Amino acid sequence: MAGNRADGVAYAQRVNAAVDLLAGGASAVDAASVLAARFGVSTRQARRYVDQALVSGRLVVPQATVVFTVKLSPVLVTRVRRRAARSGVTISALVTQALTEYLAPDGRRGPRG
Repeated sequence: MAGNRADGVAYAQRVNAAVDLLAGGASAVDAASVLAARFGVSTRQARRYVDQALVSGRLVVPQATVVFTVKLSPVLVTRVRRRAARSGVTISALVTQALTEYLAPDGRRGPRG
């Protein structure tokens, strides 16, 4: 996190804290005050978390990630980059999806054409 700007994990946790406060009967104004004090953010920013909680409800907290370096052929790297760009996702998201499907325990293993 840079300053008080929340990363994906912290953002989801803050929105979920707002959901919990609202579910406990707190008004939006009171929930924002509690969040501002709890997370050291402005009341205005805390109100954004409350507003998001009202719209979306609970958010899934993203899993932590680590850097994992592999060596690939230049041709494969080009294909991965192009597919990610066409799909509108990051390279990490594309590779995560591909490896998750490849390693799935339900028998969907093996390279596909």
